[in-house]
Amino acid sequence: MAMSRDEIFENVREVLEEALGADEEEITLEASLTADLEAESIDFLDIVFRLEKTFSTEDKPFKVAQGELFPENLMENPEWVVDGKFTDAGMAMLKERMPHVDFSQFENDRDVNKVAELITVRSIVQFVERKLAAPQATTA
Repeated sequence: MAMSRDEIFENVREVLEEALGADEEEITLEASLTADLEAESIDFLDIVFRLEKTFSTEDKPFKVAQGELFPENLMENPEWVVDGKFTDAGMAMLKERMPHVDFSQFENDRDVNKVAELITVRSIVQFVERKLAAPQATTA
């Protein structure tokens, strides 16, 4: 049976409590992982590991590919970033790679140093929800 959004949120909340040592009441849907919950880049690996463990089942493993949930190596492509700001091509890439993140408030600023602040508890819940709903790949 599919998990409800509330069940996914409760599981994500537990993952973030364990990974970040955050208090339950701090972990709201709007909370930014870096700005509000003080997550650092090293914490992202722990969060991914705990999400995989929490949402995997025997018949359907939950795997998060590198860079799928959190952006990585964005500065390396000069078509994406110029003078510390995302270009139109960079914004298109972010939206394609990270459909679970709301970029509406970011469009006007585009500062690469602020992109991590866009990762919220809601975006993780939406990421998990999409991933759980995706058809399972079959192996021949």
